[in-house]
Amino acid sequence: MSTQGAGSGKGAHEALVSGIAERHVARPGGLLPALHAIQDELGYIPPEAVPTIAEAFNISRAEVHGVISFYHLFRTTPPGRRTLYLCRAEACQAMGARALEKHTRERLGIGFHETTADGRISLEPIFCLGNCACSPAVMIDDFVYGRVTPQRMDALLEED
Repeated sequence: MSTQGAGSGKGAHEALVSGIAERHVARPGGLLPALHAIQDELGYIPPEAVPTIAEAFNISRAEVHGVISFYHLFRTTPPGRRTLYLCRAEACQAMGARALEKHTRERLGIGFHETTADGRISLEPIFCLGNCACSPAVMIDDFVYGRVTPQRMDALLEED
């Protein structure tokens, strides 16, 4: 996320978005890699980037928006400094993930795809972290934690 926070508004990211789109436009199925590249650079896909992307790929804004909204890992708002992924797969649900989700949402005061008011944590669902034997599992940024109870979640949220 090298340019995150570098500015705001259409002009701040337009050249970067346009350059990324142009690099991917000739590739079959290039829209998804372009969207991933934009999100990798900025941390999210700014809504004001949609017209630039649509124009580069010669598709409608609605088509671009449809792709962004279909895939849950694309963000349209800046992420928090840390991202908390809660596993929603069956094994984790069987071991208390729903109660952990309720506790976490209440503790943070946000739902999925939202960021705390202080910009500290974004909450995202994920469908299997591959840690089923240690359910329920969560991932904070790139580190997976198993057997997470509400009390352990509180301790993890206190870490910075």
